[in-house]
Amino acid sequence: MKKCILLSMMAFAMAMPSDAQLLRTVVAQGQIEGVEHEGFALYKAIPYAEPPVGDLRWKAPVPKKPWTGIYKAENWGARPPQVTDPNQSGNDIPMSEDCLYLSVETPAKSASERLPVFVMIHGGGFSTGSYSGTQESFLREGIIYCSIEYRLGVLGFMPHPELAKESERGISGNYGMMDQILALKWIHDNIAAFGGDPDRITIAGESAGGISVSILCASPLCKGLFRGAISESGSSFWPVADVRGGNTAMVREKAAQQAGLDFQRKLGKKNIRQMRKVPFQTLVDSCRMESFWPVVDGYVITDDQYKLYQTGQYNDVDVIIGTNSDEGSMFTRPVPVEQYKERVKEIYGDWADRLLEVYPATTDMEVYFAQSDIFRDGSFAWGTYAWANLQSKTGKGRVYMYYFDQNSENTILRSARGGASHVAEMPFIYGYKFGSGKMTDTEQRMLDIMSQYWINFTKTGDPNGGTLPYWTTYQQGQPSVMIIRDGFHLDKVPNQRQMDFFEEFFKSRR
Repeated sequence: MKKCILLSMMAFAMAMPSDAQLLRTVVAQGQIEGVEHEGFALYKAIPYAEPPVGDLRWKAPVPKKPWTGIYKAENWGARPPQVTDPNQSGNDIPMSEDCLYLSVETPAKSASERLPVFVMIHGGGFSTGSYSGTQESFLREGIIYCSIEYRLGVLGFMPHPELAKESERGISGNYGMMDQILALKWIHDNIAAFGGDPDRITIAGESAGGISVSILCASPLCKGLFRGAISESGSSFWPVADVRGGNTAMVREKAAQQAGLDFQRKLGKKNIRQMRKVPFQTLVDSCRMESFWPVVDGYVITDDQYKLYQTGQYNDVDVIIGTNSDEGSMFTRPVPVEQYKERVKEIYGDWADRLLEVYPATTDMEVYFAQSDIFRDGSFAWGTYAWANLQSKTGKGRVYMYYFDQNSENTILRSARGGASHVAEMPFIYGYKFGSGKMTDTEQRMLDIMSQYWINFTKTGDPNGGTLPYWTTYQQGQPSVMIIRDGFHLDKVPNQRQMDFFEEFFKSRR
């Protein structure tokens, strides 16, 4: 079968002019045709799995069957069912459960070029977002850009005892993660048809996309699927417990099944058979954001990732990982001091007094800043810090760590303290426009540099090159973190006291 596909692919390539875009090719399922976009060949909606509808709702994705004729990938696929999309990304695209698509945009002129490949996994709290979008700045540097869609929220991550009983592995949930893995397998197996090199694939994501990248780096199901990984503001190194407890744990699949039962009762349904008949809009409208999340199931996510990295049980690839200086400000709000202290005691128990020493507050505004910093460090910064420490000790892959601190006008939320909020780094890598969209001359130059780091890393596994400020690999306790504020310089990990607190706190939970 593979030999026939290869021969067909070669025939297609030979039939096209040498200077033409690669607008037609052959993949495992058959012939496929894209469209011209900004001078490149864009395949907008490649189905990598059968639509997860009907009896396939809440089941592992099924690989797409072969099609007849030429499949035209000329329109974006539907967004996964979701309540909101805070980034306004793809809101003109309708929602549907038939959403398991990926895109490929290639600068290749023929299928024989073997170009490096960048795969974007979108964020959105595992509840919102869309894969639609392109990245011509990478293509102009000879990189193929791919983006993948996956199931979200209740449809992507709901565990349930009946679903576990249906599964041959006795597990449920993590359907969205299995979607991502199947999409990566499809890209690995078919990217040569678009002029790509399956041995030079880099996966990347921000926020929930970054958490996904972290999970994929530790999943045995991803062995050999990618060479490098970039995680912006995302990691998955929390201990394992029966409840998330304010972003302090990854939940065991068995314990998480109760949430599925509770949701079923909320809808007044007797079983999964009835749940599969509920319209998807009713499901997402009845489910608050972040009700369902990846779980430790022993299959996709095999264990506490911190422990896996301690023992070298992960996909040891080159990584760029980092966080922003005021990440938590997007997720918190001012509350009275006493309410803040009560909440801290509720989540941190015997550790509450120590945490309040590290994150003190005597006014409502100080509470806002303290809560923002706790969210930044407990949800983003510490996990990235743990990742860097563990992989630099137990792995061979190069680790590059950054700390983004630019308070630009071109951001979704401007930091009240002059730092960088969640998502603030993305305009400096991908050229996105947020807020006013304005950037200073200095910031424009920073965009050139930071984007080139990501491009170089995708090509070689090393962000350095030419006249760029040199970025050394991470070494714990050494000035090896790239600090990004009005330029670039290396320094030690910021907020070391806070990192030490969370290192001890999470250790106590293991």
